[in-house]
Amino acid sequence: MEIQSIKNRFGIIGNSPALNHALNVAAQVANTDLTVLIVGESGVGKEAFSQIIHALSARKHNPFIAVNCGAIPEGTIDSELFGHEKGAFTGAVDSRKGYFETVNGGTIFLDEIGELPIGTQARLLRVLEAGEFIRVGSSKVQKTDVRVIAATNKDLLEFTQNGKFREDLYYRLSTVPIRVPSLRDRKEDIPLLFRKFAVDFAERYKTAPVQLDDDARQILVNYPWPGNVRELKNIADQISVLSTDKIISAQGLRRFLPETNQNRLPMLVNSPMHGNKQEFGNERELLYKLFFDMKKDVTELKKMFVEILQNPGEASAAVAYTKESLMREYPMNMEIQQPATAVLPSSYVQPAVQQPAMIMPHDDIYAHEEVEESLNIMDKEKELIEKALKKHKGKRKDAASDLGISERTLYRKLKEYDIND
Repeated sequence: MEIQSIKNRFGIIGNSPALNHALNVAAQVANTDLTVLIVGESGVGKEAFSQIIHALSARKHNPFIAVNCGAIPEGTIDSELFGHEKGAFTGAVDSRKGYFETVNGGTIFLDEIGELPIGTQARLLRVLEAGEFIRVGSSKVQKTDVRVIAATNKDLLEFTQNGKFREDLYYRLSTVPIRVPSLRDRKEDIPLLFRKFAVDFAERYKTAPVQLDDDARQILVNYPWPGNVRELKNIADQISVLSTDKIISAQGLRRFLPETNQNRLPMLVNSPMHGNKQEFGNERELLYKLFFDMKKDVTELKKMFVEILQNPGEASAAVAYTKESLMREYPMNMEIQQPATAVLPSSYVQPAVQQPAMIMPHDDIYAHEEVEESLNIMDKEKELIEKALKKHKGKRKDAASDLGISERTLYRKLKEYDIND
């Protein structure tokens, strides 16, 4: 089938070479039973490619089902895919067929395949290699004839190197890879897509479609579109609903486009990650690091303040040393003003009786200083998980809610850190 016919049939908008190549590969592989791995960012339309492959295949009259692997809890995903027997686990009051049994003869689309647990990956590999599976709680091997199309927005090859994805499954899935281009890589298609979404909206609600002037069109094309086609459609719908003008200017368009630079957190200049031009995995890790560094600085200040109180004669030298250290660490053209109370007058006479309530014992200061707290993010994360589990008496659901993560993520962290709850 010609590429233009496929576009007309499935409502594909665009003429970029990368999009045409992806469609051409999908059309060529459709009439085979080869496993296909569709790769692309979130929102580029990977599921549409799976539907194209199924509709152009010999299985087109048989069932097609799309499964989001990241939306199914880890404890139930084996049951969803392969079924279970009665009494296999708590709540299994009846036997149940899984997707690989109900879609026999058809096509199953596994979206976010990188989210599959390792154990489920082994079961899926068995299906792909031998067409066999076993229900949860059963010992009977069953056969299935299902074509698998997988999709991911992750780098699965990197996942295999980190032990998060089976290498044999990766190569089995990627028999024929199809890379769907991001919207910023097909800029020439952006105005066409916007016009299509605006016209569709106008027809649905019986209004005149909005249009962009030249400046607004240029802004639209140059916007990075991190959400890809899905984000573009949302913007088109917002403008169609909220704009009072049918001709959208550049200024009017900017009101609907989110800021592209929203991460204003400071970067750790002296961090080894910065030297490798890498960033923290998330903002929480960065905040942890900043808090620990601040705590260490406060400890140093406490020590210096107590030493000044105990040895007022050496106060000037201490302040001078501090100033020199700061200037060496932060070389800027600025004068660091010494506190007025730091340098004591020569006529100062130390009181004969010290107030113990105001001065910490000398031994306690150094004992406190000798305890070097770990700054390892993984250690802190493990400590927080253990505290949350202890607080909620081992209830994972409550602990995960308190930590601000999903129960599935908590389960993975428990195994990763070998925590027995």
